[in-house]
Amino acid sequence: MSIHRLLFSAAFALAGVALAAAAPAPSARVLIIVGPSNHPPGSHEVAASGRLLEHCVEHMINLTGVQADVFYEWPLDPAVRKAASTVILLGDTFPAMRMPEAQRNLAQLAEMMARGCGIVCVHYSTGLKAEDVADDGEHPLLHWTGGYFATRCKHHQSVAKVFPDATISPAAPGHPISRGWREFAIHDEPYYNNYFGRDGNRLMPGVTALATSMLPPESPKREIVAWSIERRDTGRGFAIVMPHFYRNWQNEDLRRFILNGIAWTAKLAVPAEGVRTELPDLATFAPESVEPKPRAPKAKTEKK
Repeated sequence: MSIHRLLFSAAFALAGVALAAAAPAPSARVLIIVGPSNHPPGSHEVAASGRLLEHCVEHMINLTGVQADVFYEWPLDPAVRKAASTVILLGDTFPAMRMPEAQRNLAQLAEMMARGCGIVCVHYSTGLKAEDVADDGEHPLLHWTGGYFATRCKHHQSVAKVFPDATISPAAPGHPISRGWREFAIHDEPYYNNYFGRDGNRLMPGVTALATSMLPPESPKREIVAWSIERRDTGRGFAIVMPHFYRNWQNEDLRRFILNGIAWTAKLAVPAEGVRTELPDLATFAPESVEPKPRAPKAKTEKK
């Protein structure tokens, strides 16, 4: 190699190093894990919701420099899990339990939580089944987020029902996740009678009720529909039992509520006015349907 070519190669390599050094490191990394779902089009839409949240996280107007990665299978690369500031889970019940090798998934999540990683569960991903939990309701998710939606469990039974006009009210105005969103009414499925531990009359230490709703309308009781926890391992958890309908991502108060929770669990400073985003048409994220509709029946095969 000539001396000129050698000098050029060295200069090119140094320039590459300088450019890499100049590129700002992300202020946080958000890992989005999408589990399985068999709900009809327009409801849950967990894959599209994952893409939507990736877009929102990376295009926050007043909180920049955050990167997001969406995985539709369990992330096996330890570097991906290690880089995450917080992990968002979407799916029909807690995805770690529904994806292959549940015990491995829980162990890897436990490693993330032990180093102070945040965790966010949205709608049905807050849910655990009877086969997931001990008879007394014990499960790591209870301690990672502060509570869960108990479905067909021996120790507790939460309720899932669609309401045409549920009012969602802030319950902790001073909490950073409460910034910038106001009470709103929504046609959705806010789970109620959620499980917060054996002492049903008192939340566990570190847990805060963030939103409540008077449910059900015929026999109203103030029910917790979103909550957070500050854990002893320094990590933070956030759970919210909406949205059931994909179209409800258009609700700016709900979307800001959830994005505030993501930012807070990633240990970012939530802006005073809450996280602001401009959301494209929901169809951009390729759902089966924006509006809810029945799943088409499977075609019958002719017996021969």
